[in-house]
Amino acid sequence: MTLDYKKLWDDTLAGIEVEVSKANFGTWFRNTRIVKQDNGLIVIGVPNAFVKDWLANKYHKLILRGLRELETSVRGVEYNITKSEDAKSTKIEGSTKPVFANQLNLEGLYTNREDNLNPKYVFDTFVVGPFNELAYAACQAVTKKIGQAYNPLYIYGGTGLGKTHLIQSVGNFIKNNYSNKKVYYVTSEQFGIDYVTSVQNNRANQFKEKYRKYDVLVMDDVQFFSNKDKTQEELFHLFNHYHENNKQIIFSSDKPPKYIQNLEDRLRSRFEGGMIVDVVKPDYESRLAILQSKLKDSPFCPEKEVVEYVASTIQDSIRELEGALNSIVCQSQLKNRNLNLNEVKNLIKNNVKPKKTVSIKDVAGIVSNFYNISEKYLYEKTRKKEVVKPRQVVMYILREDFNTSYPYIGQKLGNRDHTTVIHAYEKIKHDIKDNNLLSQEIEQIRTLLYKEE
Repeated sequence: MTLDYKKLWDDTLAGIEVEVSKANFGTWFRNTRIVKQDNGLIVIGVPNAFVKDWLANKYHKLILRGLRELETSVRGVEYNITKSEDAKSTKIEGSTKPVFANQLNLEGLYTNREDNLNPKYVFDTFVVGPFNELAYAACQAVTKKIGQAYNPLYIYGGTGLGKTHLIQSVGNFIKNNYSNKKVYYVTSEQFGIDYVTSVQNNRANQFKEKYRKYDVLVMDDVQFFSNKDKTQEELFHLFNHYHENNKQIIFSSDKPPKYIQNLEDRLRSRFEGGMIVDVVKPDYESRLAILQSKLKDSPFCPEKEVVEYVASTIQDSIRELEGALNSIVCQSQLKNRNLNLNEVKNLIKNNVKPKKTVSIKDVAGIVSNFYNISEKYLYEKTRKKEVVKPRQVVMYILREDFNTSYPYIGQKLGNRDHTTVIHAYEKIKHDIKDNNLLSQEIEQIRTLLYKEE
């Protein structure tokens, strides 16, 4: 009996799809197919070496199990690079340089004037990893119980980590699946401009009517409300209107509410009244997945070592990661060939931020300010509870982030024995696994420590 490759693989993928996230499924299983079988050995065709390695190392057991459940004769799986049947390229008339299909998605360059949402920001193109999975899950929950689950939803994290993509994905999902819900996205800056303009033109009532007519309000970068008292007051009243009418509110910021300076307490309490989740820097595997996701719609694919180099080198920002990849793609297109690793290193060297030089006193000063204690206590022999924790955090950061030796840390922090430093490092390292608040505090300290001058 002839094995129907397409049906077997389609059925297998249907089972796999429910066990992995939609984003990861689209990233790693797109353009794969069964190309042959030999005495129970199934050969899966994949588009490039990167996908080959990822499926073999990360999803092999899941794939083998899925195939065996449908076809008992399957005894093994191999992965071979094959040319995608869907890979196409086009040429601009009069040019010998190839232009990759889907290289430039013009739709993603425009926002909808009625709701300010960018159509390219959807869940399907959002890569989920350990660094953002809680925020992603919270956003998914909001789409199922609008105005009821996590209201408000407050997402914070550093610049370029995908917060705007995520919160706009909620807006686009609700817009496309709930015809009776009106969604509006706005930055805090634009909200402030709209408010000031309305006051200057004696149109305050029109401003209120405009912002109160929606069912879902998505607001970006609320940290910029700092020091803007009148705008904060207007947002406070708008917030109350939404909350009292079970309308959904979603905020993003670069820091949690309690660390936004000069924010009215009543507004801060509103921010803290719902679900607060953070997005941190992506780990290496997540950065690899993001790069591969960006390449999946194009037949162009850099060499594996190039993709791995970019993922290992650019660590702080998804935006910078994508920018580096776009530069590589554009240069390869102009040269009509893949760039080698040395060319890529030269090309993206300006994207790689030099490590900031930080002294022990810098770390101690920022930590002491963060926990509102005098810096001098960190060096003294006190065992007060309010001092012990900050001191241990200083030791942890010096060791974890700068690989400073235990004896040197002990010497500089009050001539303490190196075993004391080891204990402090191990304690904080253990506690942050289970203590989400401590983990958030350390990430916030790092943001203060590494912020650009």
